[in-house]
Amino acid sequence: MSRRDQIKMDEAEVLAFLDEERIMTCATLGPRGFPHLMPLWYVVRDGRLWAWTFAKSQKTRNLERDPRATLQVEAGRDQYHLLRGVMLETDVTVHRDVETVTALGLEIFGRYGDDPGGELADDVRAMVQQQAAKRVGLEFVERNRATWDHRKLGNVY
Repeated sequence: MSRRDQIKMDEAEVLAFLDEERIMTCATLGPRGFPHLMPLWYVVRDGRLWAWTFAKSQKTRNLERDPRATLQVEAGRDQYHLLRGVMLETDVTVHRDVETVTALGLEIFGRYGDDPGGELADDVRAMVQQQAAKRVGLEFVERNRATWDHRKLGNVY
């Protein structure tokens, strides 16, 4: 078995990792042909990553021009033997329906709020509802995946 095969994560490990981590880096193709990298909060729905962003943002404009993105979620950057991550090549569906975007925003703030999974405060709920008209939902449809978990090597290189 190759080292590459030894550090691969299986589906359950990927889902647990994505549930544990909080920030993904989203790379789209910018207007001058360079990668445009931005951090995003996300949720996982039925194994698929979703995020929201402003409709007028550069990443939205990039995705309107070319609906592909590469995502990376990583952890353990301080020590090589703890390094782990997921990289996904995706097609992106941009959702503009305000109800869909509102529900997504509420789900995201439910995950990242002071009481994850708990009831959102009225002011947070109102803020999400107000912002939803200016935002879009991003659904990332996986085409290809790479994963790594160097902890599986047990400090043996």
